[in-house]
Amino acid sequence: MESPRVFTASRLTAGNLIFPTRIEVAPDRVSRVKPRLIGGSQDSIPIAKIASVSITTGLIFASIRIESTGGATPIVSDGHTKGDAIRIRDLIHEYQRGRTA
Repeated sequence: MESPRVFTASRLTAGNLIFPTRIEVAPDRVSRVKPRLIGGSQDSIPIAKIASVSITTGLIFASIRIESTGGATPIVSDGHTKGDAIRIRDLIHEYQRGRTA
């Protein structure tokens, strides 16, 4: 199985200084991993259940929002470069096309 692609938020953005958020895109799911000093949190959505991916860009950084078809809590991550946000979106779309083809 293909290993997930990992995209790490910039340490220059709010909430990412010490433990930056990671988005992991694999052929079967997308995960948001937020490490903490003790433990951390992880949210994931199966690729087949992703309804939409939206990107909001600023001057340098972008936020990405991944919505599921079931209406569950979306995955939201701030502080990624614009290029990484676009690559995350494109990878999700590629994996979705692979599942339906």
